[in-house]
Amino acid sequence: QVQLVESGGGSVQAGGSLRLSCAASGRTFSNYAMGWFRQAPGEEREFVAAISWTGRSTYYADSVKGRFTISRDNAKNTVYLQMNSLKPEDTAVYYCGADAFGLGSRIRNAYDYWGQGTQVTVSS
Repeated sequence: QVQLVESGGGSVQAGGSLRLSCAASGRTFSNYAMGWFRQAPGEEREFVAAISWTGRSTYYADSVKGRFTISRDNAKNTVYLQMNSLKPEDTAVYYCGADAFGLGSRIRNAYDYWGQGTQVTVSS
């Protein structure tokens, strides 16, 4: 089992920045690829970013490329999502997931564990 706890969400004006954190406990964090997904009201949960277990490979949705950066610190069992130049359409609940396969995936069903989510609200 892997337990994931997201933090760092909040309310910000368009153009602002937030950094989300996802702290993991349980099984060896460094064995898992990690991903961030988001879900707006009435919408499906969508891929945002993913990072391989080594941290060498990262993947981004086109909608956030160049604005968001995913990173991980295996010594701290934590994955981060730095979000810059935020837009109102980034408003959603953000979830982190752990993928036991280790390479990182854009596919929601590839993830074995999920956190409870953290709300991000961007006002215009």
